[in-house]
Amino acid sequence: MKRITARSAARPADSSSDEQDRALLAALSQRFRGVLMRYFERHLRESADVEDMVQEVFMRLLRRRDLVAINRQEGYLFETAASVMRDRARRRAVRHAQSHERYEESVHAVEDVSLERVSMDTEALQMLARALQELPERTRMVFVLHRMEELRQSEIARRLGISVSAVEKHMIKAMAYLMDSVGISGPRQS
Repeated sequence: MKRITARSAARPADSSSDEQDRALLAALSQRFRGVLMRYFERHLRESADVEDMVQEVFMRLLRRRDLVAINRQEGYLFETAASVMRDRARRRAVRHAQSHERYEESVHAVEDVSLERVSMDTEALQMLARALQELPERTRMVFVLHRMEELRQSEIARRLGISVSAVEKHMIKAMAYLMDSVGISGPRQS
């Protein structure tokens, strides 16, 4: 086998070289797939990722041109595996993967929503929108800023140039009207 150089790696491979690469890749897969699985299992906590990582090793080898020209294919294979593991660790650190919860159907499943439920909720939203439009402009603005934009009453007072007491009175007025109009719940506890 010839030693690979930057020049030989950069040149396009011919079809016979591609066929040789595929045959070599199939042989490497058959010989080392189990070994790579155990290698990743020893180094990873999540066994669900092991098969994906083994597959990534062979995908990287497949993308590489002139695989047959590498002197130590076994060493290159494990160097590629180590690179896959480093890349995974880097991605997990960037995405803060350790902070994520695994999806479990029994814990995270969402109930199916019937068409009737969707229709009722849509109607309730339309009623709320109409009731909000019926409020005086200042009262509506205070309500929207507090309940939807989640601003503190002091921030709303500052923005609108009114007292905190006036903001509280507008909120009481809005809540009373909306409760009478559409039956929404009272003020949420902060």
